[in-house]
Amino acid sequence: MKDEPSEDGAVRSVLRAFDLLALFTEHRRTWAVKDLTAASGLAKTTVLRLVATCEQRGLLWTRPDGRITVGPGMLRWAQLANTAWQLPEPVRQVLRELTRECRETVNLYVRSTSVVVCVAQEEGPLAIRHVGRVGDELPLGFGAAGNVLDGAEGAAVSHGEPEAGASSVAAPVHDGDGRVLAALAVTGPTSRFSPPEVAAVTEAVVGASVRISQIGLGTRTE
Repeated sequence: MKDEPSEDGAVRSVLRAFDLLALFTEHRRTWAVKDLTAASGLAKTTVLRLVATCEQRGLLWTRPDGRITVGPGMLRWAQLANTAWQLPEPVRQVLRELTRECRETVNLYVRSTSVVVCVAQEEGPLAIRHVGRVGDELPLGFGAAGNVLDGAEGAAVSHGEPEAGASSVAAPVHDGDGRVLAALAVTGPTSRFSPPEVAAVTEAVVGASVRISQIGLGTRTE
């Protein structure tokens, strides 16, 4: 009988390496070893070993001042991901039209194991608006998009997620066989999501998700 992945040392090391890489964000681009050790909850020797391994593959880099940052090898992966998830222009046009109609930020999410990931965004035109980034993750079942990708039937509405004061309406995008590929979401301040406004946004989002389903996401997987 095969060992469970959680009991396999090699798999555990890979997961630890990924968790370590996930600590590097736009807001925290560099780390001292001691801070990285504290943030990861791992032993210092383990952190040093993981950093050395990632450096060998160009995923991390130790600067002359001793601080650790992302390595140049990440550039290749970033370019690859950008190419693979480049949406067809007709889909981008639907996102822009939905943003203009609802005057709120529009995001397209896909499921990745236990999280949902934003793969496209059109920011709303108003000064006070939802601001996120392509690549941002949310827990599965969290927020309207997370509920759609967690199996909710049809459109979903959420208030207070992904943060207090934010509301969202999402609808599923399907493939030709009716399987859910993505969730199209409109997100903004809760103060602008009264019941009549939610009804209007829901109608717009559902219509846009149908159009995207007909066009197809066309993500490149060759």
